[in-house]
Amino acid sequence: MNSRLFSFCGGLAGDWMVTSIRAICGETLPDAERVQIHQGVSAAHEALSSGTKWCLRGVTSNDRYVTRPEKELLLAKQAPLGRATATHAALIPIRKSAPWWAMTQDERRAMFEEESHHIKIGMDYLPAIARRLHHCRDLESKEPFDFLTFFDFAPSDEPLFDRMLERLRSTREWSFVDREVDIRLKKVTPT
Repeated sequence: MNSRLFSFCGGLAGDWMVTSIRAICGETLPDAERVQIHQGVSAAHEALSSGTKWCLRGVTSNDRYVTRPEKELLLAKQAPLGRATATHAALIPIRKSAPWWAMTQDERRAMFEEESHHIKIGMDYLPAIARRLHHCRDLESKEPFDFLTFFDFAPSDEPLFDRMLERLRSTREWSFVDREVDIRLKKVTPT
């Protein structure tokens, strides 16, 4: 079982209620009432139920574009997903343009952090905002996005989350994004 594989399936069932789906750039996704997160290969096959309108897949992977000191700071400051108070979430799938992928790794790193300060901006919102990044380009199948980022946070921290997104989206790095969808979620409390 590949426990690094995650499937985010929008449809009629799931632990997360969809409060909004909004295209930031490019095409949006079909409306869905709920999102279910499946981990592992066997769970990915189960994910494709009759009520599924879309299913986005990605794998957790090694850290990219981060230096050792940055990684140590992130590990010391970031909170884990799934905290009891983190009942709101966002799933943000992103695809970057061909010119982004035509750059070398060091050119992308320079754009990502030295120029756009992606890591520094994110650090300003830790530990209130927790996140997990999933890479889609590492899969054998062609996926509609390059990255899926899942964030969770307390309802009172949603304005902080929105401010973080505003800052990130205003950077030069974001000029290389050609498709982005902002999916907001609220944890379904068992009855």
